[in-house]
Formats: sequence, C-alpha cells, structure tokens
Amino acid sequence: MDDAATIFRLGHLSFMRGSARLWFAISALLLSSFAFAQQPAVITYSLDFPGSEPDHYFFSVSSDGKASYESTGKVTQDSPADPYHEEFVLSAATRNRIFDLAKDAGYFAKPLDSSKKGIAFTGRKTLTYQEGSQNNRADFDYSPSQSVRDLVHLFAGISATLEFGRRLDFDYRYQKLALDAELKSMESLQREGDLAELGVIRPILQKIAADSSLVNVARARAERLRSSAEAK
Repeated sequence: MDDAATIFRLGHLSFMRGSARLWFAISALLLSSFAFAQQPAVITYSLDFPGSEPDHYFFSVSSDGKASYESTGKVTQDSPADPYHEEFVLSAATRNRIFDLAKDAGYFAKPLDSSKKGIAFTGRKTLTYQEGSQNNRADFDYSPSQSVRDLVHLFAGISATLEFGRRLDFDYRYQKLALDAELKSMESLQREGDLAELGVIRPILQKIAADSSLVNVARARAERLRSSAEAK
C-alpha cells in the first residue's frame, strides 16, 4: 500500500507540474498575442527626388500620434546636405487625417502608381502600412487616387514646416538677419496651404517673437505664425 501511495503521489505531482508548465506556456502565448495585437498601427512615407530640397525625406507615424522624421536637407543654400532627425507628436487632427486617408486608400494594399505615360516625374514615393500581421507597401510616382495625393501633400507640408524650423533655429543662433526672409517665405506657403503642423516648431517661433533684440517685422511674422499654430 505504501508503495502504491508513493507511486500515486509521484504521478500526481508529475501531472501537476506538467499542467503548471502547460498553463504557463499557454499564458505566455496569450500575453504575447495580446501584446502583439495592442501594438499601434504604423504608416511610413518616403520621398526621393534628386535635385529638390531636401532630396530625400522619411516619415514614420504611429496611430498613437508619435512620429519621426529624417531628411538630407541643407540649413543654408551653400552648406552641404546634412542628415536631420526629429521626434515629435502629431496633433490629433493631423494624426486622424493621415489614418483616415490611408483607410480611404485601402491601406496601400493595391498598386497606387498611375499607368499613364508622359506624366512629369515628381519623385519616387513609398507608402507602407503595418498593423499586426498586415504589412502593405506601395511604390509610386504619381497616383490617380485623390486620397493618396492628399496624403502626399500633407506629408510634404509637415516636411516643409520641419525644414523651416530647422533653418530658423540655425538662423537664430548664427545669422539673425536671415530670419525675416525665412519667416516671410513661411507666411507665403501658409497662405497657399502648403505648410502643416506648425505646432511642432512652436518653441522656435515663440523664441523669435519674444526676442526684443530682433527687428520688429520678423518678430511680428513669428508671432502670427505662432498664433496660427495655437489656433489649430
């Protein structure tokens, strides 16, 4: 009887240990699957356009609003191309606009490039969408999709804003007399609807507007741009 009881206890203990290992394995798998499902969706966009300024830039935007930007632009006309990287958070309106346009474009699951010939080259573009196991990519020059063209225009506007912010920061530190011309160009592009997410460069606009050592016209331009960013 003692031997039988011992064998039973050992068998029961082995079963319990095996069950525990199986439960831990299942739990780990479930937690891993849950974490994978909770990862934010990510949209990326890149443009390569030799001869333009900048001639390359890349965006990565998450559905939680976190974004990054890389480019090879110049801070002055005569300076060499210099790699630039910026991390920032998009406004809710712009983040929603990007993901709504991506949805309208079928999350780039189908070809986006136009089959028409004779269209002027405007740079090689790539859009990707990643969410869970979904991983779509589309390369194109010109797309017949209005949603895609709107998305390209929006990214171009954010890029323009970031590049202006980069140059303003440089000018403020090293060549303050160049600030007014830069700000004047910004106001012109803003009126044409070619700037986006001015709030991302609000700190440098505020610094310029508050600096009494600068010419009043430059300060006024910076204040108008800063105020328009606040109003968004």
